[in-house]
Amino acid sequence: MTLPTTAAALPDRLWQAVTGGDEQEAVGLVRAALAEGVDEEALLLDVIAPVQARVGVEWAADRITVAQEHTATAINERVIACLAHHPPSAAPPTPPRGRATVSCIDGEWHAFPARLVAEVLRLRGWQVDYLGAQTPTPHLVAHLHRTNPDAVLLSGSIATHLPTAHAAITACQAIGVPVLAGGRAFGYDGRYARALGADRWAADARGAAAVLAGGLARPHPAARRQAADDLPHLADQEYTMVVRSRPHLVKETLVALEERLPAMRDYSDAQRERTAEDIAHIVDFLATALYVDAAEIFTAFLTWTADILEARNVRARSLVPALDALSEQLRDFPRAVRLLREGTTALHGPSAPGPEMCA
Repeated sequence: MTLPTTAAALPDRLWQAVTGGDEQEAVGLVRAALAEGVDEEALLLDVIAPVQARVGVEWAADRITVAQEHTATAINERVIACLAHHPPSAAPPTPPRGRATVSCIDGEWHAFPARLVAEVLRLRGWQVDYLGAQTPTPHLVAHLHRTNPDAVLLSGSIATHLPTAHAAITACQAIGVPVLAGGRAFGYDGRYARALGADRWAADARGAAAVLAGGLARPHPAARRQAADDLPHLADQEYTMVVRSRPHLVKETLVALEERLPAMRDYSDAQRERTAEDIAHIVDFLATALYVDAAEIFTAFLTWTADILEARNVRARSLVPALDALSEQLRDFPRAVRLLREGTTALHGPSAPGPEMCA
């Protein structure tokens, strides 16, 4: 389903409203479109979703501020709420098609994609329990025990939450509830959803609705699987050791960077804190790549970070000394060293002069 020709300019108009902080204008645009006959699903997926995606792109390119990004996201969320409380253009089936739980992985704050899925399913006649951002797995499982849904839809945007997602997937399946995974964290083609044992994966809200409409077989309740049952490479304990050593790795890498980059000795406390945060993110993505045994998780994060830094006139190649320092500390861990080497290769190339990382 696409927007009618008369509404083709609506995404640009909504963009202007949300980035300008004009909530009344944004809500007014959506209400006017509804009055003109544009259906709710098209507004959600062909107007609001692309505008929200543009918010992320423009922030990454440093063309809007963090405050603008937060404001635009908050307005888009309230626009969705406006749609949710609007009488649907078509009466949903009675009784509902079934019941579904939509939730973000524990630790996942990016709830916008999950909210879109929940609203689309409601429009298509499902009874939906929307649990929102970062639902702890024990609370999710307790909810499933009470409601016995046909499926749980797990949403994740940040790859570092994949180990937690794995635990949630196995816990849900252990009580007989099938899991439909979605979101960027699971890979552009769902490869990590499959690796972690999810029953199905969907690329977007329409795909999720189609999967549910086709039906998901309930898994036989069984004892909870261990991570190594799905991911035998974890037997080498590299993931566990990196996670346990995280504070030490960050501290020692920061010390090594001060030796290699003398300008860092003059950093303010705030600059040192930001640099430590950057190193911690590198360690977290390294650990996740070890968990899934997928180098692209690590290299994609590094190249994305490099683009973010370059857009802010920070020299991206200053990430390489941090990778070198981590390689020295993890020299007894062959998979970690290989990942760090691939990360360095991904970052290698010409870079415009600029300040060092987080300067």
